[in-house]
Amino acid sequence: MGLNRSEKAVVIEEVAKQVAVAKAIVVAEYRGLAVGNITALRKQARQSGVYLRVLKNSLARRAVANTPFEVLSDKMVGPLIYGIAEDPVAVAKVLSNFAKDNDKLVVKAGALANSALDANGVKALATLPSREELLAKLLGTMQAPIAQFVRTLNEVPTKFVRGLAAVRDQKEAA
Repeated sequence: MGLNRSEKAVVIEEVAKQVAVAKAIVVAEYRGLAVGNITALRKQARQSGVYLRVLKNSLARRAVANTPFEVLSDKMVGPLIYGIAEDPVAVAKVLSNFAKDNDKLVVKAGALANSALDANGVKALATLPSREELLAKLLGTMQAPIAQFVRTLNEVPTKFVRGLAAVRDQKEAA
């Protein structure tokens, strides 16, 4: 059953809101994928903060019109599932990892703002560490000099106490 004009406008508006805050969009063909598998994919996407939706391509083209993701319009052919997220690595990881386990899901293309990615580009994006991992590495790098300085400062009184203990032990033995 098709959507009437007002329902289509609501769908376009909803997707356009997601696209407005998105950093990346990945499209994948889901032809032949079982409903249970799509449900599992939606669950993984929800846990990763990815907006995942099956859309008519004409509605998706209207939603991305006049946005930085308009470069993706020519790739919107066939039965596609759209992954939209603020974290570009998250959306690429969710769909690429799911495609590894399910050969029926084929990642077709993706887009970052004003630049289109082919399937290999999406896979390369999926191999990058997530934002949280990068922030953790940065924090660890920033803390390393301070931690080393604290260990060095702590070593001075520790050596002094060890020296006193050695003198005490030597006097007790004598």
